[in-house]
Amino acid sequence: MPAPLRLRLDGDALVRNWQTLDRMSGRAACGAAVKANGYGLGAVEVARRLAGAGCRDFFVSNWREAVELAPLGLAVSVLHGVRDEDMAAARAGIARPVLNTPAQVARWKAGGGGACDVMVDTGMNRLGVSAQDIADGLLDGLTIETLMSHLACADEDAAMNAVQRDRFAALQGMTGARRMSLANSAGIALGHDYAFDLTRPGLAVYGGVPRGELGDAVVPVVTMEAQVLQRRLVRAGESVGYNATWTAKADTEIAIVNLGYADGYFRGFSDHGIASSNALSLPVIGRVSMDLVAVALPEGTTLPEADWLSFDTDLRGAAARSGMSQYELLTSLGTRFSRCWT
Repeated sequence: MPAPLRLRLDGDALVRNWQTLDRMSGRAACGAAVKANGYGLGAVEVARRLAGAGCRDFFVSNWREAVELAPLGLAVSVLHGVRDEDMAAARAGIARPVLNTPAQVARWKAGGGGACDVMVDTGMNRLGVSAQDIADGLLDGLTIETLMSHLACADEDAAMNAVQRDRFAALQGMTGARRMSLANSAGIALGHDYAFDLTRPGLAVYGGVPRGELGDAVVPVVTMEAQVLQRRLVRAGESVGYNATWTAKADTEIAIVNLGYADGYFRGFSDHGIASSNALSLPVIGRVSMDLVAVALPEGTTLPEADWLSFDTDLRGAAARSGMSQYELLTSLGTRFSRCWT
């Protein structure tokens, strides 16, 4: 059944973004985070395209995501490590665990070990073993492919960036790891001394811009489109939508569109979103509801029922207008969209 809303996904743009980040990574290899269903685009299709472009390292959050990618035969790392419930999948060799805690290290050793990755905390205080754990020999006996850490403030000009870089660099040669990895998308933009041996971009691969330096280099990948359900004339003084937050100052043609916050088009776009038809920019008016949104039409606009509108294609601008992060806007894209790759 054809869906009344769709995502147009530009596979060439996806690949170009990754290639740009690969070049910016210098001598370091460039992987890709494909967690959260490929940031909402579809992990299998994203990974297939990036692998074809030369990407060799992929990162997911949990083992269910790893199982989904297993038929592709890629090198996948599971960032959340390994629980007891995950050991069967982990021992099957479909991916490597990124060990984050002493308990996970012990579990992996007790299960027979094998190649793994390890996360070390350098100041974010989220996941990772400590530098002291490493000094005390916690990782002795492990076969570590990649030692990694994660930057807390890479999207800002924060002193903490250099602190974390230096703490991580001080661990070189202490674990037997074949590679070291620190930089995400924003970290790549901080410079080559953050790249180490492997970078792990996510947001910028999908057209997001976490730092201004990436603004001209990264191109949009996703276009959200939805069909018009109804045209109607709102008379001056009448309101539109829940809580009557928008009132017509003059007689106004509007379109009611098959899109809402159940699809990831959030209420923050109420009276702030922008739709477009060809080169025509159309303001979202009134409250965004669960399944519907209204847009105002200039007089004389030809836009029949069942025609398609695009919504807020510039991620940075959409984030500013909605109050949501670029990450949230991508990863919240709902299951009711048809995902159409070009």
